[in-house]
Amino acid sequence: MKQIISIAIIIAFSIVSIAQEKPEDVLKVLEAGSDTLKQTKIDTLGYANDDVNQIEFGNEIMKVDSDTTKIRFGKRNIVIIEKDGATAIEIPERKYFEDEEDVPKKKKAKKFKGHWAGFEWGFNGYLDPNYSTNMKDELRYLELKQGRSWNFNINFSQYSFGFKTDKIGLVTGLGLEFSNYHFRNQTTLSRGTAVTGVDSTYILNPDKNVIKSKLSTSHLTLPLLFEFQIPTGNDKHRIFFSTGVIGSVRIGSSTKVEFEGRSKGEDKVKNDFNLSPFRYGITARIGYRGLKLFANYYPTPLFEKDKGPELYPFSVGLILLSFN
Repeated sequence: MKQIISIAIIIAFSIVSIAQEKPEDVLKVLEAGSDTLKQTKIDTLGYANDDVNQIEFGNEIMKVDSDTTKIRFGKRNIVIIEKDGATAIEIPERKYFEDEEDVPKKKKAKKFKGHWAGFEWGFNGYLDPNYSTNMKDELRYLELKQGRSWNFNINFSQYSFGFKTDKIGLVTGLGLEFSNYHFRNQTTLSRGTAVTGVDSTYILNPDKNVIKSKLSTSHLTLPLLFEFQIPTGNDKHRIFFSTGVIGSVRIGSSTKVEFEGRSKGEDKVKNDFNLSPFRYGITARIGYRGLKLFANYYPTPLFEKDKGPELYPFSVGLILLSFN
């Protein structure tokens, strides 16, 4: 009996779409065709076996046990209960079968993604022992053309670790930092000496009028940042703030002097200039959508202790491209 009713329901649902009609309409169709259905033989459709557990009717599925038949038609379930000679039909609210394949899968938790990898551009500088950018007295030869002293960072590797949330976590990775310090005066740094100082060779040479003089350094950087993010309604765009430390090792340094006079040319010297081989810095980063800023300060002196002027580098700028 319940097989006949089940097939009747499938036929009825083929006539009346659940997505467009109410369940009450389907029951009316079933009720109207009940006399015909009573005369239908199940074995003509191949479902005479009472042990049938699942019947496929087109794209629909019917599952049968001893007392209950469940039919899924699209996203709607039909339940037929036969007990004590009586048959009841229920059309509950949309639910899923108990089968594992029909249970809705839980959405994967979003992973925390920090902001380190990318390309950065900004300005370089350094502070004297009094934390001033104004070089005085014996440090005057190190005055900078601040507008020409640029900083470039290529952060090519990033790893993010969330604290069981996609909004707070730790960020680390690797990067390359390139710094140019353009000197305002017609001098450069001495080389090959125990203590780095001013090289006045070009001032004393009337045939070489210095046009540009700069110190360039490059470092491999390794950060450890704590970052938290604030949703703004659109989950794709968040305000983020991160702070932490950056360790770095110097991988190159050189000076370059461009001059003109009786002859025009340039002198480029690669040397360590007693620069600190290792250093650590403090960084802070903030951003939202296209506007992202960074600031780095290095408590480690630019030159090794007692081997050069006491200066503390810093850099500030924009995160132009983020790979997070």
